[in-house]
Amino acid sequence: MFQVDDLHAFYGLSHVLQGISFKVSEGEVACLLGRNGTGKSTTLKSIMSITPPTKKGRFKYRESDIARMSPESIARLGIAYVPEERRIFPELTVLENLKIAQFYAMQKENGWSLGRVYELFPILDKRSQSLGSQLSGGEQQMLAIARALVANPDLILMDEPSEGLAPLLVEKVSDTIKEIKSNRISVLLVEQNFDMTVELGDTFYILNKGLIVFEGSQEEILRQEEVRKQYLSV
Repeated sequence: MFQVDDLHAFYGLSHVLQGISFKVSEGEVACLLGRNGTGKSTTLKSIMSITPPTKKGRFKYRESDIARMSPESIARLGIAYVPEERRIFPELTVLENLKIAQFYAMQKENGWSLGRVYELFPILDKRSQSLGSQLSGGEQQMLAIARALVANPDLILMDEPSEGLAPLLVEKVSDTIKEIKSNRISVLLVEQNFDMTVELGDTFYILNKGLIVFEGSQEEILRQEEVRKQYLSV
């Protein structure tokens, strides 16, 4: 469904991503793991053309080469992005944030309507007239995910969705990703919480110093205790 080939990215003179390649299959959760500063968030930003990759990087989404397309063009193809910073509009209400995301939504039978995301996140229904700036961190994260869903994407890029959340909210985010997966929406998940990802993931990639140092299934990463200690332990 989605493939990254030989992705390089720089911040100034710093060579952050040094030729990484990976893929996301239809309906799976692919997890990109690694310590802070290894290039995980940069990977997602490069895919969305927020941090443009160098000319070597190539992204194939279904039959389209999307490298160096504009972010809005990529979104209209059916790729949604949930950034680590959430990036909701603070001066707009919850409802207005969602309606903006619906404007260029993919048209799908039984797609994600406002009613459906309110069923998934009842608190957003109750807070529909609250400004984004008035929401708690957990509510903002729910809104960021809901905003991605109402665009009716086929692929969602999620950057650290459990970051800074209380355990009950982490469980809610995990359940939400399971629901997304059950609807055959593919997810590329960047996450530090290994216990959460190992429940959700089908394929795992570990980044270290801008390179992919491990690729494998759930069973394989669970067997590789030394790899986890070397590249994931704090």
